[in-house]
Parts: sequence; C-alpha cells; structure tokens
Amino acid sequence: MEVTYNCWHGCHKKSEGCLHCYVYRRDESIGKDSSYVYKTKNFDLPVRKKKDGSYKYEAGTEFMLCFSSDFFIEEADEWRKDVLRMIRERSDCSFFCITKRPERILNCLDPQEYPNLDIACTMENQKRFDERAPIYLNIGLNKKTVVIEPMLEAVDMSAYIDKIDAVTVGGESGEEVRILDFEWVKDIRSQCKEKGVAFHFHQTGARIRVNGRLYDIPRNKQHSQAAKAFKDQY
Repeated sequence: MEVTYNCWHGCHKKSEGCLHCYVYRRDESIGKDSSYVYKTKNFDLPVRKKKDGSYKYEAGTEFMLCFSSDFFIEEADEWRKDVLRMIRERSDCSFFCITKRPERILNCLDPQEYPNLDIACTMENQKRFDERAPIYLNIGLNKKTVVIEPMLEAVDMSAYIDKIDAVTVGGESGEEVRILDFEWVKDIRSQCKEKGVAFHFHQTGARIRVNGRLYDIPRNKQHSQAAKAFKDQY
C-alpha cells in the first residue's frame, strides 16, 4: 500500500523546475502562503496505532514522504529528528522522498542508518544535472534515482550515468506549462538502456511535442499516455 506522508508543508522555490510548482499553485487557489513551512497534523502518521495497539498502517506500507515540501529544507531541521526516529521504528515499511537539496543530505542524516529510506534527486535541466549529480551520486545512498521532472530540455547524463540506478522523466502539469519534447524523453531512455539503468516515463505533462506536433493532454490522461509511450519502460 502506498500512502502520502506530508510531515510538514511549505517550501522555497529553488530552481527552474519550481516555476510552476503544483504546491504553490494549489495553495494560491485557497489564499495560502506556500513559503511558510509548518508541521502538519499528520506528522506522526507512520506510528499511529489502532485501539488494539497495532499500527494503523501495516508492514510493507510505502510512505511517499514530504511531497508538499522538501525533506531537507532548513526550517525542518529540528522536526526531522523525530521523523527519522519514526522511520527507524517502522523498519517494516519503506519511505521515499525527492529532494532538490542534495547538498544538505549528509548534514541531516547518515543514509546507511536508514536502509528503508530511499532519497531521489530532481534535476530538471542540464544546468541542474551538472550541479546536483556530482553531489547526489557521491553520497552513500541505498539507491540512486534521478528525477528529470519537469523536464525542461535535453539532458546528457553520460558523465555520471554509471553511478545512477534509475531515472524517472516527466512533463509539467497545470495550465501554464513548459512544453516537453518527446525526443528528449527518447534520448534519456536510450542513455539508460545502453547502460542498463532503470527508466520510467512518469507523465507526459499537459503539453508534449511529438514528431514536431504539439499535443494538449488532459490531466487525467497524462500518466496513462506516458505508460503507453513505450512497449516497455525498460
């Protein structure tokens, strides 16, 4: 079972991929300030128990951690200690987060102490790949997953691809979006296939260019269309 676990909410835009951030977009629609970081009411979600004393979320649950913030954002430094304690307590479950702040990972935890925590890093264009990959890929992580989403241009991963375990690619959702060119996606897939790196096309985004033709993809079809793009994700 997969469960979203937003232990805190709010973030600061850090790079080009943040321009049309879905959290900011959603918060703005209800008059909320996304730059304010605060603990949520679900802070203790993984260790909540039923009346009989058993955990509410059974063994094997995958917690999607901090998807309305960044797990390594500075404001959460004191709170993170408690979350890490819960991750250690729930060693029977897995936790997955995505960060734009790989430079802070080792300041906050020793990945080897948390084998049930997978940390991915997003690198939305060549500039951010060249900046973040040498930091992220040289950390002793259990699994090294590069997330190129929203993909803003073609990305050459050749300098570091031998250190990557998996790559996820996706377009941008929402109304004001930047176009994803399917040629970029195919190129990433080819780079992965050549080196035996796992590849996943997560979503097309709202606008995608295929063979020079621009397509507008409804929100409810962006994941399914991506799944149909290749006979296998590799």
